[in-house]
Amino acid sequence: MIKNILKFALLGAVVFGFVACTDSKEEKVEKKTVIKVGATPVPHAEILEFAKPLLKAKGYDLQIVEFTDYVTPNVAVDEGELDANFFQHLPYLKEFNKNKNTHLVKTVNVHLEPMGIYSKKIKSLDDLEDGSTIAVPNDPTNESRALDMLVEQSLLTFNDVDFKTVVDIKTNPKNLKIKEIDAPQLPRVLDEVDAAIINTNYALPAGLNPIQDALVLESIDSPYANIVVVKEGNENKLYIKALDEVLNSKEVKKFITDKYKGSIIPAF
Repeated sequence: MIKNILKFALLGAVVFGFVACTDSKEEKVEKKTVIKVGATPVPHAEILEFAKPLLKAKGYDLQIVEFTDYVTPNVAVDEGELDANFFQHLPYLKEFNKNKNTHLVKTVNVHLEPMGIYSKKIKSLDDLEDGSTIAVPNDPTNESRALDMLVEQSLLTFNDVDFKTVVDIKTNPKNLKIKEIDAPQLPRVLDEVDAAIINTNYALPAGLNPIQDALVLESIDSPYANIVVVKEGNENKLYIKALDEVLNSKEVKKFITDKYKGSIIPAF
């Protein structure tokens, strides 16, 4: 009898200890108050800086870690060094996961940095002559994105592929010459080509105003909205939900609209 009593007492202690441990872990998660987010400086870190007091009101301290490359912030989230990052669009994320065997997921859209078609030689795409040269970024994601804009303008059609390149062109009625160039160099070649398709983050430092200077801007329906990214399994954590709610708030929408005046567009 005494042995049985001791056995049940011991079992109860083990169960109680397990429950206490589990509760402690859950409590620890619930009480997490610091959110570390990796971001590139403009506009991502600027938007996060604006969001800081909004998250503070929810009980969270937002810490922003700035990066100037597109690899390290994803690796840092996958390895748990960061809670989230904010610098990329979904097509880039999918390609990164595939190539690096990472397990990262999107939570929410925040903004779109619309790609634009710029020219110093023509005032409209209708003015493109037969054999005109158009410069596009040479990295896979942004080249495909740029070529999609030419499809939307009925200038090219392509074979059915995930990422378009010049070798996938199906029809080219105006015999356009597509010149593939490093994305940061595109503003510098505007004098040498008939038009160039340039990312906003490279257009702005070059003195190009997307609203005033672009012949055509990417549609707000573009799949290339910039997103919040977390490690798979963390997307429903309370602190990530709080981050998402703030970055999709009316206050952040107004900040993006007022500060960037259309060169960067809310995507929510």
